[in-house]
Amino acid sequence: MNATPQGTLALQTIAMPADTNANGDIFGGWLMGQMDLGASVLARQRAQGRVATVAVDAMTFYKSVLVGDLVSLWGRLVETGTTSMKIEVEVWVTRQPGNQLFRVTSARFVFVAVDMNGQKRSLPATGSERA
Repeated sequence: MNATPQGTLALQTIAMPADTNANGDIFGGWLMGQMDLGASVLARQRAQGRVATVAVDAMTFYKSVLVGDLVSLWGRLVETGTTSMKIEVEVWVTRQPGNQLFRVTSARFVFVAVDMNGQKRSLPATGSERA
């Protein structure tokens, strides 16, 4: 497990009481939704437009997220295809008091680039592919 976040900071938010489960911890579904949003920021940048989530692989929870934690989502593009992108996401929290920083979960999200009608489209060439 990494000692520090890997990738690009894609999203930050604060865990709130409305996002808790019956045990008073932050609901895993809320966290997964935040991860999808953070990953989509990177996917949209690479696709230069609309994207759709098509899969989530290997989501692992290491620790609970608590109300008041600063939730930071870090992502990195690890693979591209003709229309698809795989983005690894790590979620780190900063907990008070003490400014403790630790990883709480990670997953790999798969997106496809889509047109305005929701149909798959090719990813645009990057600068290195045009050379």
